[in-house]
Amino acid sequence: MKKSLGLLSLVFFLLHSVAAAKDWKVIRFGVDASYAPFESKSPSGDLVGFDIDLGKALCAKLGAKCVWVENDFDGMIPALQARKIDGVLSSMAVTEKRKRQIDFTDLLFVTPTRMVAKTGSNLQPTPESLKGKTVGVEQGTVQEIYAKTYWEPKGVNLVSYQNQDQVYADLRSGRLDASLQDEVQAQKGFLSTPQGQGFAFAGPEVEDNEILGTGAAIGLRKSDQDLRNALNQALKEIRQDGTYQALEKKYFDFDITPK
Repeated sequence: MKKSLGLLSLVFFLLHSVAAAKDWKVIRFGVDASYAPFESKSPSGDLVGFDIDLGKALCAKLGAKCVWVENDFDGMIPALQARKIDGVLSSMAVTEKRKRQIDFTDLLFVTPTRMVAKTGSNLQPTPESLKGKTVGVEQGTVQEIYAKTYWEPKGVNLVSYQNQDQVYADLRSGRLDASLQDEVQAQKGFLSTPQGQGFAFAGPEVEDNEILGTGAAIGLRKSDQDLRNALNQALKEIRQDGTYQALEKKYFDFDITPK
């Protein structure tokens, strides 16, 4: 009797596993379209950027259709857990704190964090230099967590915004003394544009692996190991066939590949 029950349990488990396995012909990626050159909108309203092209390349390898779901960055993990999206493909840094909530693919790219301020401001990314100053960050980012952890308790005024475009708008208007964000995003999405004239990087890169993470990857539900494995295999293949490198050269004149 015990053997029969055990066999029935095994059969039930296998049937349940097969039924639960998802056919990933459509993958819904959450994206915050205010973070050029990784993700933004073209004048015609289309989503463009490195992450967008990368997602399309991964979906092509899997024979799947990419569906882009726009969302504020601080709502990405809740949307993922609520099954409104299947993955976060929006320059999300891998951190130990986030790994307690969700899973990640292998790293997509590695880019540092930098502060931006008016040219000649002489500001440094330290609490001593920024005391009494006002710094803008995007909600839900590792940069916001870093600034709240190390700067705000020491007298730095921190303002969080729903998206990066709002940060730059207040930086330009003079409401902010500085902003903290991804270095590549700041260079390509702001400093190299007409809106970024008169601003520059202030101080060196900000380093803190525990808070700022070790690189960016696709955020996934812990239960979707099949999707994680499939995306990792597709990522490996586009690196092997040169697709990744071609996309990288399209947007950057330097290497962002994880070492």
